Amino acid sequence: MAQPLKSVLWIDDEADLLESHRIFLREKGFEVDAATNADDAVEMLRRRPYGIVLLDEQMPGKRGLDAYREIRELDPLLPIVMVTKSEEDETLREAIGMDVRDYLVKPINPRQVLTVITRVLDGPRIRQQAIARAFVERFRAMELERERTLDWRGWVARYAEMVEWDIALAQTREQSLYESLQALYPDMRREFASYMRTAYPAWLRNLEGDRPPLSIDVVGEFLLPILEQSRAALFVVVDCLRLDQWQVLQPLLAQHFDVETTHHFAVLPTATPYSRNALFSGLFPGEIAARFPDWWGDREDESLNAHERELLEAHLRDLNAAVPVRYEKISSANDTADLERRVASAIAPDGVSAFVFNFVDLLTHGRSESAILYEVARDEIALRQITRQWFERSVLFTLLKEAARRGIPALVTSDHGSIHCLTPATVFAKRDATANLRYKFGEDLRAERAEYALLFSNSDDLRLPRRGLGANSLLAVGDTFFVYPTKLREYQTRYRGSFLHGGVTPEEVIVPVALLTPRR
Repeated sequence: MAQPLKSVLWIDDEADLLESHRIFLREKGFEVDAATNADDAVEMLRRRPYGIVLLDEQMPGKRGLDAYREIRELDPLLPIVMVTKSEEDETLREAIGMDVRDYLVKPINPRQVLTVITRVLDGPRIRQQAIARAFVERFRAMELERERTLDWRGWVARYAEMVEWDIALAQTREQSLYESLQALYPDMRREFASYMRTAYPAWLRNLEGDRPPLSIDVVGEFLLPILEQSRAALFVVVDCLRLDQWQVLQPLLAQHFDVETTHHFAVLPTATPYSRNALFSGLFPGEIAARFPDWWGDREDESLNAHERELLEAHLRDLNAAVPVRYEKISSANDTADLERRVASAIAPDGVSAFVFNFVDLLTHGRSESAILYEVARDEIALRQITRQWFERSVLFTLLKEAARRGIPALVTSDHGSIHCLTPATVFAKRDATANLRYKFGEDLRAERAEYALLFSNSDDLRLPRRGLGANSLLAVGDTFFVYPTKLREYQTRYRGSFLHGGVTPEEVIVPVALLTPRR
């Protein structure tokens, strides 16, 4: 039965002394009933529902905490506020351990009681209303700001704000406001692609100019300063982690670390062989292929990431920081179980302990192959929720907590994000073109509509390995995925609604870099 929010049951053997409090609450619109002992209160709760219970801890006969257990058996969800004269730590810990909703220590005044009741009963609704009002006010300004010309800092700020509102509005369940926010994304993605068309090649032509941190800068700009201050560092790369996914994980770490989050831009294309190799090596893919030709061929598979440890070691030597490097990639249940058995010894006492976690990437790709995964992670909100649920029970969280316990700082980042793809875009190419859904290399590439993709000169504009004369790169923009005219229906059925990467959207390009400093 639904509980009437404005009804209060106050259980206290000194009920006569609380009349002034009850009068005050009634004036504020609450219906207040009183019980002088636990047995009467339990009987009253059997007869009718209440919105909240105020429970005195110290009463003749049955203690308040004993009564709490009986009330919980009747209604596991009924909010209970403990009221007591005791200031003993043991009583407080016992009450908190039993998950009472709040705790008041006598003497109390009517305003305190009203504040607690309002916070417990109306707090979520009041916060939702406040978020909704703030978004309505901000939304008008956000629409007007769409016409502004942004530099890379402006794009980070704009996308980060969109992510914050996305998470906040999803939590408030304000569907109409959430849909209003979603309506801003197509224009944002289109404008971002237009910006990146010229800005990205300009950054690569002049690396000393004003540009954002790129994948190639993460180790030198963020990890190296940690090593200069600490003997040991934990370096974690969560494959395919979007900024919004990181934002819902971050509060879980606040108890253990001071968390400082900034951002870097993944190199193009935003795919693991390119962006993650660039992250570990400090080199663009074309430079990796030239310097380590045996490690780079014409493949488009995971074998291109087989030398991440060696690339990181070479990069640190180039930075004059030749410290010991441990490296592990966690890609399966067996990898997870193995790491769980030896978490304490997995983090080296000096140097860099580097870990790559592939769960999020496996989740996003697995949606295309599994109807069950598709249902449980069907949109951005669900993807965030399942990522948080995984993280709470993951060996990654255990690893980070172990680092915090030992006072070892951590750097957490991703190689690229992903985008929820809903729009098929027919692409025309020769047979030698690569088969990726968000990026393609080859000759005579073109999309059916120019706004579906960016076309780059392969070697000059993106610093990618050379693929022969006339080879270009076609990178998807917006929420498109590439389909061939001969396989249109097959690709639409299989990949529409998938989370993919490799293209040029804020969700794929602008990814978090978080410095985690253990709390003392």
